[in-house]
Amino acid sequence: MSVLQSLLDKLSSQAANYLVLIDPDRKNAARLEAIIETANRAGADAILVGGSLIMDDGFDDRVAAIKAGTEAPVILFPGASSQLSRHADAILFMSLLSGRNPQYLIGEQVQAAPRVRHMGLEPIPTGYLLLDGGSPTAVQFISGTQPLPLNQPDIILAHALAAQYLGMSLVYLEAGSGASQAVPDEVIRAVSGAVDIPVVAGGGIRTPGQAAAKGQAGAKFIVTGSVAEESADATSLQAFADAIHQG
Repeated sequence: MSVLQSLLDKLSSQAANYLVLIDPDRKNAARLEAIIETANRAGADAILVGGSLIMDDGFDDRVAAIKAGTEAPVILFPGASSQLSRHADAILFMSLLSGRNPQYLIGEQVQAAPRVRHMGLEPIPTGYLLLDGGSPTAVQFISGTQPLPLNQPDIILAHALAAQYLGMSLVYLEAGSGASQAVPDEVIRAVSGAVDIPVVAGGGIRTPGQAAAKGQAGAKFIVTGSVAEESADATSLQAFADAIHQG
C-alpha cells in the first residue's frame, strides 16, 4: 500500500492526520534525536522533512537518522531538487502554483524527477499555495514569489481548483514558516468545500485549539514544525495530536 493511501485510510477513524515537520538543517542537528522521539511519543501520523535553506551537507545523513528513529512514514518536503534522499519513504512532489517563477513551477521538478524514480521514492503530486501569513517568510525569499492575498479568496480558490484539475493528489495551503498568522479557517473551509482532493494546512499553527479548528474547517492533513523544535516535551505535541485526530 502506498504511503498516501495508508494516510487516507486513517481518515476513516480520525478527523485528520497530524504531520510533524522537521527541518534537517544544522541548527537542529544536536536535538534531532529528541525531536524524533517527541514526535513518536505524540503519535504523529507521518514526519515531513525539509526546509527552504539547508546550510551544510548533512541533509542525507539526517534523513537517514530520522528514518532509523521512527516507524512513521518519512516524507520529503523539499525546498529544492537538491533535497532528496533515498532514506525517505515518499516525497511531496510539489509545484509552487501560487507563484510565477518557472524554476519552482516546473524547473526544479524536471531536475528532481529522474532522481526520484532512481531512488524509488513514492511521489505525491502536490499543488503548493503560499498564502500571506502576515510577515515575510523564507519560502517567499528563496522562491522569489509573492504569496496569495488572504483578502482575495476567489484567487486562492482558483489556484486550488487548478491544482486539482492539473491532477495533483493534494493541495497544500501554506502560511510559511515564521508566519504571524495561520491560514484562516474560512479559507480552508472554502477550498475544502470546492475541491475533491485533500487539503493540507500548515504554517503559524501554535495551539492545539488552532489545529483542531483547521481540521473542523476541512483540512485532512495538519502540519506543525516549530512546536516540535521548540519543545522536547511530548505532552505538548500529544495535545496537538489529540486535537487533530479527534477534531
